[in-house]
Amino acid sequence: MGAMTKLIDAILFLFFLLIAIVAPLLDGQTCLPQHYYPQILGDLKSWYSTEYGDYLSVEKPHFFVGLVWLELFLLWPLAIANLVGLASGKSWFNTTSLIFGVSMFTSMVAILTELICSGRASDKLIMLYTPFIGLAALAALRGLLSPSSKSPILGKRPALIRKKRV
Repeated sequence: MGAMTKLIDAILFLFFLLIAIVAPLLDGQTCLPQHYYPQILGDLKSWYSTEYGDYLSVEKPHFFVGLVWLELFLLWPLAIANLVGLASGKSWFNTTSLIFGVSMFTSMVAILTELICSGRASDKLIMLYTPFIGLAALAALRGLLSPSSKSPILGKRPALIRKKRV
């Protein structure tokens, strides 16, 4: 079980790192003024929208903008907290991972339902969004695991041992 947990933790670490980078730099452009971002990030967002046919990021329906605000105010800080908790073996990691996973899963269900039921999304776009629902479920399930090992995946150091005075 330990090796499987380490593998899951490594996958989730990469997922949380991706969210920590993409949420403010790309997703934030959906609801924040464009002049807050450098031209290269605006061009990257335009390329993505055109390449994948992401009509949600172009048309900005109200539910999607609301989900992006949720991502910026809840999921982005939780992704950063999860990176810290995972890297340093904090006891609260399971709680933040569970909150992150459930919230992201709920958002992805809403987005994928819109994409699939609208008939406007390309297969390429659906295939881009689909892994996020699986990774969100993985984060939620990881949050339900008991903290059997408190050792961090990065920077392993032995705990300080104090001698008892007699």
